[in-house]
Amino acid sequence: MTLIHTEGESNKAAARQEWSARQSHAPSQELLRRDADAFLHQSLSSPCVSAIAKAEGIWIEDTAGRRYMDFHGNSVHHIGYGHPRLKEAIAKQMDELPFSPRRFTCEPAVELAETLGKLAPGDLGKVLFTTGGSDAIEVSLKLARAATGRFKTLSFWDAFHGAGFGASSVGGEATFRSGIAGPLLPGAEHVAPWAPHNCAYGTKSLEDSARACASMIAYVLGREGDFAAFIAEPMRATPLVPAPGFWKAVREACDRHGTLLIFDEIPTGLGKTGKFFASEHDGVTPDIIVLGKSLGGGILPIASVIARRDLDVAGDYAIGHYTHEKNPVTARAALTTIAIVREEGLVERSAELGAHALARMNDLMRRSPFVGDVRGRGLMFGVEMVEDKASRAPARALAERIYYRCLDQGLSFKISQGNVLTLSPPLVVARADLDRALDIVEAAVLAA
Repeated sequence: MTLIHTEGESNKAAARQEWSARQSHAPSQELLRRDADAFLHQSLSSPCVSAIAKAEGIWIEDTAGRRYMDFHGNSVHHIGYGHPRLKEAIAKQMDELPFSPRRFTCEPAVELAETLGKLAPGDLGKVLFTTGGSDAIEVSLKLARAATGRFKTLSFWDAFHGAGFGASSVGGEATFRSGIAGPLLPGAEHVAPWAPHNCAYGTKSLEDSARACASMIAYVLGREGDFAAFIAEPMRATPLVPAPGFWKAVREACDRHGTLLIFDEIPTGLGKTGKFFASEHDGVTPDIIVLGKSLGGGILPIASVIARRDLDVAGDYAIGHYTHEKNPVTARAALTTIAIVREEGLVERSAELGAHALARMNDLMRRSPFVGDVRGRGLMFGVEMVEDKASRAPARALAERIYYRCLDQGLSFKISQGNVLTLSPPLVVARADLDRALDIVEAAVLAA
């Protein structure tokens, strides 16, 4: 069986082979060869597309000296790369206290937990830290089990929640859960997500799809009545925006059946969508929020689980217990990142620049027969490439070609779902740079 990889651009596609054949910078090629020899190979990252020598602001620079606006950044670079204030705070913290063994606490870790508790909606005020989002997802699942006495989960097909066995189980992306993944967690059930086009429920609009999806979720939760949690991204990072009222309907279904609602805000939190938490757009408060990626400011790895206070019921068990759980340096990085996002008005900036970008991409959709949809919130938006607007058949090969055309012109981003050009620029991007990036996308699409 041949898997169709939809989490990112394929490193084995024809467009990648053509790109690689054009590269002639000998030192870069030698580093790529060494990389291929030294690292275990895996889908989507081996072989690598290039070798990076520098990352600053919105830019990455490869070892051949070519600069790219990074509109992907694995969603870590909300404040750009190497923010001076963040580097200064990390250096100062390393001088003052570089590490705290897990059985001890320290001021930066406590302050970060308190800060997240104050920022989170409702009564979400109890926190645990991990070094990555995948681990934080698994902490949230353990907590849901402890709080409900149940073990089943419900989530979406095609979703990505991390690469660990638990995170892969609730995820729905074939690249991470098929073949060698083998048996995954029992009780990890899935439903098809909503979709404005090519909907698995046979609908013809986003609103109808959302109603069908919410009804299916309610049906499945009630069918057996013993689900611990429903876990999902409040806005799918593909990106797909929910219809108005969708999450309120799901929240009500979870409440009826005693199921906790977990929002994975790893790619969408800290202002990416024009709100500090993406769930604020829909007026719904989950029981648990998971943050990660950008929380470390694009320098250090840290993720967080923020739960309702009354869910603090697992004190006799180890549900996280990570070596760097209260690392003062990563905690300081997160505290400084949050301060930069708030004090520099980056949430509001994301909303403003995102609206501008969506307007431009919607104009592109009117001009190109191959753009089937444009969607997003804030500075996470996508351009869906289709074979034609009547069938809306995914144009995967075309999306790959466009990606490499853009890379040639100095713009890097990600392909989601196999055919969606997904752009996620740093929140500090200058409007002129954003427009330059959109010019590159427009030219590459219109040349198709």
